Amino acid sequence: MSTPFTLPGLDRLEGAEEPRTTRRGPTREELLEGLNEPQRAAVVHEGAPLLVVAGAGSGKTRVLTRRIAWLISQRKAHPGSILAITFTNKAAAEMKERVEDLVGKRARIMWVSTFHSACVRILRKEIDKFGYKSNFSIYDAADQKRLMTLVCRDLDLDPKRYQPNAVLHWVSNHKNELRDAEEATKDAQNKLEETYAAAYTLYQRRLREANALDFDDLIMMTVHLFQAFPEVRETYRRRFRHVLVDEYQDTNHAQYALIHQLCADPMEETGSLEDAAAERVEPAELMVVGDADQSIYAFRGANIRNILDFEQDFPNATSILLEQNYRSTQTILTAANSVIGHNKGRKPKRLWSDAGDGERIVGYVADDEHDEARFVSEEIDKLVDEGEVRAADVAVFYRTNAQSRVFEEVFIRTGQPYKVVGGVRFYERREIRDALAYLRMLVNPADQVSLRRILNTPKRGIGDRAVECVQALAERERLTFWEALRRAGDAPGLATRSLTNIRGFVALVEELQSMVEAGERADVILESVLARSGYLAELEASDDPQDETRIENLAELVAVAREFSDDPVAGPSADPADVDAGTVAPGLGDFLERVALVADTDQIPDAPDDEQSDGVVTLMTLHTAKGLEFPVVFLTGLEDGVFPHARSLGDQPELEEERRLAYVGVTRAQQRLYISRAVVRSAWGAPSHNPGSRFLDELPVDLVDWRRTEAAQTRWGRPDLASGSPARMGQPTSAGRRNFSSAALRADAAAKAKPARAIPSLEPGDRVLHDSFGMGTVVSVEGAADKAVASIDFGSEGVKRLLLRYAPVEKL
Repeated sequence: MSTPFTLPGLDRLEGAEEPRTTRRGPTREELLEGLNEPQRAAVVHEGAPLLVVAGAGSGKTRVLTRRIAWLISQRKAHPGSILAITFTNKAAAEMKERVEDLVGKRARIMWVSTFHSACVRILRKEIDKFGYKSNFSIYDAADQKRLMTLVCRDLDLDPKRYQPNAVLHWVSNHKNELRDAEEATKDAQNKLEETYAAAYTLYQRRLREANALDFDDLIMMTVHLFQAFPEVRETYRRRFRHVLVDEYQDTNHAQYALIHQLCADPMEETGSLEDAAAERVEPAELMVVGDADQSIYAFRGANIRNILDFEQDFPNATSILLEQNYRSTQTILTAANSVIGHNKGRKPKRLWSDAGDGERIVGYVADDEHDEARFVSEEIDKLVDEGEVRAADVAVFYRTNAQSRVFEEVFIRTGQPYKVVGGVRFYERREIRDALAYLRMLVNPADQVSLRRILNTPKRGIGDRAVECVQALAERERLTFWEALRRAGDAPGLATRSLTNIRGFVALVEELQSMVEAGERADVILESVLARSGYLAELEASDDPQDETRIENLAELVAVAREFSDDPVAGPSADPADVDAGTVAPGLGDFLERVALVADTDQIPDAPDDEQSDGVVTLMTLHTAKGLEFPVVFLTGLEDGVFPHARSLGDQPELEEERRLAYVGVTRAQQRLYISRAVVRSAWGAPSHNPGSRFLDELPVDLVDWRRTEAAQTRWGRPDLASGSPARMGQPTSAGRRNFSSAALRADAAAKAKPARAIPSLEPGDRVLHDSFGMGTVVSVEGAADKAVASIDFGSEGVKRLLLRYAPVEKL
């Protein structure tokens, strides 16, 4: 038998004596103190691979840290022979700190890190075998997008059809499945995939030329390194004698393969030792911790089969179930067990607690999303006023980021400090800022910041060089940037193609401005902007999953505009004192002022979260909430089509993932859980009548105290403002379930628009009178009927392009 293999810095492997230390390690009793029987079994387990199925709140972090301390203190494992994998750097730092508190500073030489960090350490030492230098760069998301943009440009790809984000998403999926560019090219099924594969190939070549890797490369290349160089794999198999993986249900195929390379027995894989670089070494002790019921990241590539099939992958594996919950009341746990029990093919597990039943779950059926937000706000105020909780103890969960907007506005109005976690505040999101920039520029063309933001958004062939030419003209002639755009033909050095594109943009803006001048509703103008600019169509054509969220956020903005246009007094953030009794119809400028005030107040700094203050309420999506806990949780938007999400309703695997998301949400609550839904919710401003979430029906009826039910809803129809009756949404109809498409937008904008005025029949040379611009002469007329656009010379006012349906012109 040869002597054990060692690496520099690794003094000895398991079984050797520890160096003398002045610190007394923890005793066996101290390490096992406070653990229940299954937790103890997990800590002291030896030998076969171990799967710890850790239910929500069952103390898995305690088990992981105590096991590592046990390995070092009781089994004399060298800290350098331990590899512990977590999913966040924060979790890794916390775990290392806890182990160090138990066993001292020798814990610092453990490898406790994320998958990516561990792979970087390996690649820095070994990547020269693939021809890279060890000082390789790691590209973040922004670097990746910049590089892929250049790649698409070099391949002369249509930027509307082949968006860099969509191509990167496709490439990332392949890398997570360990398929390199050559395999992706070979497996391409159609022209689109062939093009994506060509981009993948050139992208990887550019990365290599830059001596750079992206995040997906880090894991894929480490796995390929182990596969291509068995002696390297054997080096690390001999080094890491204990491998622990947290959140195993969230691993993707590449991460699973990495663990398999380190911990599987070569004899079981090949039936011989031919692939091993040296004589057989016993596989490392593997312990994975996770909960299939909390697997909610399939959209990121996580594969729930990794944890469900663990015993098949490692035939001699042992499983330990942690079911005692130390977080929540039994009422909350019974509700969670009941909901998740409807998923098929899961391993049976029932969370329980000895903390007592606690408060019943409180349910509320709201008239609409504003009523739901008001209920949440009032209930938080009541709990805080009664001294039950601090604001910092409260979290509001929702399914999609767009749902945060109404809660933010209500909290701003009531003065409730809050923070949005894991997402950008509503009015700071890129697509919202783009849409508002269009509207601001229509109202004030001199707003150069807004104008330049949307000049080439979506892409319309007006590049930086063209902008420089127009800017030079503006400076030379002392014009605003908008005036220079209208006179772009005078700009020296401007390419013919750019001039054509600029003229098309100017024509679009002038047509939309005629709607503003005619006093059209804010929501109708916004819908027209999104549809006619091509902004919405570009998002709809995208394969980037983030763009689906952007469409939902724009739908929410349209809803804001519609609520304001329908009733500025009862709008979501209106103060009745600042509205002029409805004598003048609110215009686009009024809407933008309202939004600016809300967005400005949006910047309230977070209150300090300490013992002397109440802190702030936390708003977040359910995906962001995983791993957190709060004394009080509001789980909102429980409607079919909202949560579970509409795209999951006809797909069993996706529906089961939504149910796991509900389970995660419920099990974040420690003492009190509130569930709520709205009978009517706006989508693109149209009322959408959604049935209650099927997850509500899966809750035991005796556990829920319904403060308000659907039977208690107020009458539908517009309120009588004179009588002071509360504002409600209009009668819900089947039109509420809308198709989010630009075609639907145009149809809806037409339906909501002001009645069309009589369209004058004009020809070049005709004299006309405009309410604002005075006398003018028709230069040209394009289109017909309600699409007729006239270019009219108003002398000192210049030539205006007017959509005759809206323009207040009279033929003389």
